[in-house]
Amino acid sequence: MSYQSSNPLVDEVEFALDGPWAAYWIAFLRVVTGWWFFHSGITKVIESGFSYTYGTMYMQEMSGTALGGIPVWMGNNLGWLIEPGVPLFETLIGLALIFGALTRLAAFGGVIFMVLFWLGNAEFGHGLVNSDLMGLLLFMTVIVLAAGRYYGLDAVIEKLDVVEQHPKLRYLLG
Repeated sequence: MSYQSSNPLVDEVEFALDGPWAAYWIAFLRVVTGWWFFHSGITKVIESGFSYTYGTMYMQEMSGTALGGIPVWMGNNLGWLIEPGVPLFETLIGLALIFGALTRLAAFGGVIFMVLFWLGNAEFGHGLVNSDLMGLLLFMTVIVLAAGRYYGLDAVIEKLDVVEQHPKLRYLLG
C-alpha cells in the first residue's frame, strides 16, 4: 500500500454513519424527498386549488386492493377531507422535510401517503418492489436516521426550553 501525496483526501474521507459524508447524504435525501412531495402538492394547489377531486376518484377505484373496501368507503364519504387534504398535506410534508422541521412527524405523514399509493397501485406488474415502495423506504429512512437533525431546523428546535422540559417531543422532531 503506497502513500498518495497527490490526493489530500485519501486520509480524510470517512464514510462511517456518524461521519460528515453520511450527514451530508442524510440531509440530501431529506431535502430531495421533501422537494418531491412539495412539488407534487404545490402543483396540485396551483392547478386545482384545494379541490383535488382526483384523490377521491382514485380511492373509489381501489376496491381490488389489499385494503379491501376501506379506501372506497373513504373516497365516498371523506371527500371533504381528501380533496383539500392531499394537496395541502403533500405541500406541508414537503416543506417540513426541506427545512428539517418536525421531520419525523412529516415523514410519518409521507409513510401514510406512500402506503396508500403502494397498496392502491397494487397491480404489482413489476413485483412488490416499485416506485411507491421506494418512496415509502425513503420516508422510513428519514424517520429512522432522524434526518432533521442533520442541517435541519430540528437540531435548533430540540435545544428550545419547551423540548428540553418535554423530551418526548423529540420523537416528532429529528
